[in-house]
Amino acid sequence: MNDQSQILEAAPAAPSAWERMKDSHLWHSFSRDRVAQLSFAIFMTYAILALFAPLLAPFDPYDVASIDIMDSEIAPSWAEEGDERFWLGTDAQGRDLWSTILYGTRVSLTIGLCAVALQAVLGICIGLCAGYFGGRIDSILMRVADVQLSFSTMMVAIVVLAVFQAAFGTELYQQLAMIMLILVIGIAEWPQYARTIRASVLAEKKKEYVDAARVIGLRSPRIMFRHILPNTLSPILVISTVQVANAIISEASLSFLGLGMPVSEPSLGSLISSGFEYIFSGSWWITVIPGVILVGLVLVMNLLGDWLRDVLNPKLYKG
Repeated sequence: MNDQSQILEAAPAAPSAWERMKDSHLWHSFSRDRVAQLSFAIFMTYAILALFAPLLAPFDPYDVASIDIMDSEIAPSWAEEGDERFWLGTDAQGRDLWSTILYGTRVSLTIGLCAVALQAVLGICIGLCAGYFGGRIDSILMRVADVQLSFSTMMVAIVVLAVFQAAFGTELYQQLAMIMLILVIGIAEWPQYARTIRASVLAEKKKEYVDAARVIGLRSPRIMFRHILPNTLSPILVISTVQVANAIISEASLSFLGLGMPVSEPSLGSLISSGFEYIFSGSWWITVIPGVILVGLVLVMNLLGDWLRDVLNPKLYKG
């Protein structure tokens, strides 16, 4: 017993999760890439401001009683016609633009993240089944993906949302606008995940650990989700980063066309849309400022996606 206890005491302790992360190639690359660090810091700033919007916003844009139409189209506080109460000015409804942007960023991020989560769930399940079982199942699922890819996301979204709005009325659509946007954008983009996962599964299922799992009697769902899926997560991370940015752009485009979030619950896209008719009358800030915020959010997410793609690409890894 004494010998065993001495051996256990002499054995080095297993490194913690933080130590393993610090020694990883991902952390090493992140610590040396200033663009990735800046992009991540800006994205976290967006996320924190959106998450704590009710605490940080000086006004509640959803509270109709606190909105005065006489305060509409007030210039930002740094302009000559500005008001010190409104740092970024007000929109056409008299809402404080800074408060509305905080809430709108939260709406845009929620739609983007939830839509990508739906895309990932559908695409991963379909891609795993297609790649693992092969044969007729693979052919059917991939032909469905080909048909889906032949239609653009915007075209499908415009048709579905316009038909829903015409069939059930504008009032019901405004109540379900966020759910409808998440469903339409999520369902329209799942083939991206399915094709990527299928290609990875086709390579993974030929390896020895999959044969060993079959030999010991593990069922197919457990092999797919517990053993194969963890080895295919790298491309999923890259796709998800880019797809969140695409989902936010899709939502903004639909809102600009009048098929997105209602004026009472604005997103960045609906803010840009609501102020577009005032841009040539001198109230440029209603459209330009939310537009700059949206461009910055999409830009940093694309930069993070490019960095992840380079880091997780084994052909570019130099040790």
